[in-house]
Amino acid sequence: MNKRKLGGEMEKLAAETLRKAGYRILQSNYRCPAGEIDLIARHGKYLVFVEVKYRSTGESGLPEEAVDVRKQRVISRAALYYLAEHGMGEDTPCRFDVAAISLQGVRVYENAFDFQNPFCR
Repeated sequence: MNKRKLGGEMEKLAAETLRKAGYRILQSNYRCPAGEIDLIARHGKYLVFVEVKYRSTGESGLPEEAVDVRKQRVISRAALYYLAEHGMGEDTPCRFDVAAISLQGVRVYENAFDFQNPFCR
C-alpha cells in the first residue's frame, strides 16, 4: 500500500476513534495556502484541529513525537486560516489534539500542544 493510501486509512481510523469519543468530524484533509490539517472536529465547546500520526514500528520513535514545533507552527497557521475562512473570531475556543496510531492502537492526546505563533521562531 502506498504512503498516501495508508495515510488515508489511518485518518479514517482516527476519525472513527474520535467519533466514538464524542467528536463530531467537520472536515478531513483541510488544505489551504498556509498548510494542511488532517481532521477538524467539534468536541464539546471546542473546535479541534487534529494531527494524525502513524508509525508501523518504534524505530522512528513514537508517532506523537513527530509533531514537533515546526509542525505545530504549520498547523497553527492553517488553523488561523480556517478560522478566518469560516468567519470565526480569535475568541473561538480551539484546541490542538494529536491522534497517535501504532500497532498498540489509537491514542488521542487532547490539548497536545498550545497555539504556536507561526510568525515567530
